[in-house]
Amino acid sequence: MNQTIDLNEYETQLVVRPMKIDDFERLVEMQRKCFPAMQPWGRDQIESQLERFPEGQVVVEIDGVVVASSSSLRLNYDDHQEWHDWKKSADGGYIRNHQPDGDVLYGIEIMVDPDYRGMRLSRRLYDARKEYCVVHNIRRMIVGGRLPGYHKHADAMKASEYVDRVMNKAIYDPVLTAQIANGFSLQGLIPNYLPSDVESCGYATYLEWRNLDFMPKSKRTLRRIVDSVRIGAVQYEMRAIDDFDDLAKQVKYFVDVAGDYKCDFVLFPELFSVQLLSTLPNMRPGEGARRLAEFTPQLLELLAELAVAYDVNLIGGSHLVVENERLFNVAYLCHRDGRIDKQYKLHITPAERRWWGVEPGDRLDVFDTDCGKISIQICYDVEFPELSRLAVQQGANLIFVPFNTDTRNGYLRVRHCAAARCIENEVYVAIAGCTGNLPFVENADIHYAQSSILTPCDVTFARDGIGAQANENIESVVIHDVDLELLRRHRVSGSVRNWNDRRTDLYEVIEKQPRG
Repeated sequence: MNQTIDLNEYETQLVVRPMKIDDFERLVEMQRKCFPAMQPWGRDQIESQLERFPEGQVVVEIDGVVVASSSSLRLNYDDHQEWHDWKKSADGGYIRNHQPDGDVLYGIEIMVDPDYRGMRLSRRLYDARKEYCVVHNIRRMIVGGRLPGYHKHADAMKASEYVDRVMNKAIYDPVLTAQIANGFSLQGLIPNYLPSDVESCGYATYLEWRNLDFMPKSKRTLRRIVDSVRIGAVQYEMRAIDDFDDLAKQVKYFVDVAGDYKCDFVLFPELFSVQLLSTLPNMRPGEGARRLAEFTPQLLELLAELAVAYDVNLIGGSHLVVENERLFNVAYLCHRDGRIDKQYKLHITPAERRWWGVEPGDRLDVFDTDCGKISIQICYDVEFPELSRLAVQQGANLIFVPFNTDTRNGYLRVRHCAAARCIENEVYVAIAGCTGNLPFVENADIHYAQSSILTPCDVTFARDGIGAQANENIESVVIHDVDLELLRRHRVSGSVRNWNDRRTDLYEVIEKQPRG
């Protein structure tokens, strides 16, 4: 792999966007695949929905193809409302009863093309609905959920017993299980909800999601604004493996965990892919590093697919890459919407240079994500304070540090410098490293790590400036929520204000390499 890899070949273009009337044919095609026994939408129904409430009609598009959709309307909550009657609440799909100032978002349909299931597309649609509720101060969301798995059990149990078993995880239902996972609470069981729905035997569940950010208009309410981001940092155990599939299973496990816990980011360690050298014959370190680079397309494809499938922004540690005969240490950022970015390691340790012949990159990038701007600094890079200064100047509030150290001394250099970057710049820093051993793999035989998520040091943050940390040298994933709003307030009213109190009249950090 001597040429620079074209990341476009591995990207997936995933977009959550407003529905358009041009989507109609594709919506009907999906409905026939999802609900074969039910009458699909008519064009006049979709036109009516888009005319009355265009913000409530959303689709997910992958590589230009609509693969999921969500339809809804707004109503005012009424205890006497016949929420159990879909035709009445949804006006038979025409939503002519939509109330622009309603305090309930009523979901009338979500569907995901069966060929694209397992990619957490329904979560993206529910998140879009929740975001609408928060932005427009809507008290709750109500849905009537199908029970498409019930027909398989209808002869053996009542619908109420089926629902109880699904709630207790004894039975999996494609719709109800997903709705509970997305924060809905069960309010009741509705018979004859959609009589034509033979899979559900006409039954549906009545579910509700409460908007905890809702502010009643009738009185002033003081509330604390929170801008939360959930981070997962993987402490990855190095062990001898037989082939690439063994590594892929280990990586997928951790991404699955991060997805289940609804992480916004999952961070892997630097050069965890060196594990693949255990599958190759013994060779000189420099030759082995370049053989390792041959796995780049497979690894990149794996990371990109997992980021989209598990709805996380995946920072794939780092990997050795050959470009134009030169060897680099590169971190790939696989966004959950399918985009891919990369950051080269800028400071190369003497061991990397001596054993493998790694060369440094020549620019620091700050990446736009759906959770704000972030910086990736690979191991040794975080030990140079100028990089974090430059990143925060460009708007980064989160710094991710994949590292790989062999001894406690090396680990502590990374850890202490990462903690210092938090204090100097009033940012959060996540660090993730490898543990375990790789016998007979030179320059990667032993590892020491304690992955953690670090914060500034002030009374409003975690004690000791440690949001969360793993136990030393035990394979695990540490998960923690960080509050970006807290950073903003700290810069204004903290006990000390390191970022604002810089003496830029005496010194400054200047980036010499032109950006772009």
